[in-house]
Amino acid sequence: MIRLSPVRLVDADGSQVGIVPVEEALALARQRGLDLVEVAPTARPIVCKIMDWGKYRYEEEKKARQARRKEHQIEVKEIKFRPGVADHDFQTKLNLVRKFIEQGKHVKVTIMFRRREMRRPENGYEVLERVKEELADLVRIDREAGTLDGARDLTMVIAPGRRTT
Repeated sequence: MIRLSPVRLVDADGSQVGIVPVEEALALARQRGLDLVEVAPTARPIVCKIMDWGKYRYEEEKKARQARRKEHQIEVKEIKFRPGVADHDFQTKLNLVRKFIEQGKHVKVTIMFRRREMRRPENGYEVLERVKEELADLVRIDREAGTLDGARDLTMVIAPGRRTT
């Protein structure tokens, strides 16, 4: 598939062979039982390397699998409050938030508004402030609550933070 000749040839061990015609590079690769792979198609002359393409592809896939295995996915749990939440309900849901935070999960705290409640969004902000005050020693704020702009929900994302104990 390499159309331009001559090419700069790199040997399987990484040493420079030099600038050779494509036919000679292919013959050298076949003689060793390896493949001729185009490494830098935009360079002039084109850079080609003699390598085992199947083995190279296998090694790259193996590295990708290892990287996927090591990546850490953040799990986000959501707890919903209402602007007029009663104290006992607030404490129950707050205990659930605390449990998730101690497990190392991020928590999305959502204040849901309905009908007339949307006229007084400050009640929702007060609930979020109460959550922040109660959990100040455990969490850091990942995303602060924005404005209510037409939406029916007010959200804040909190994450496990540094403990002071």
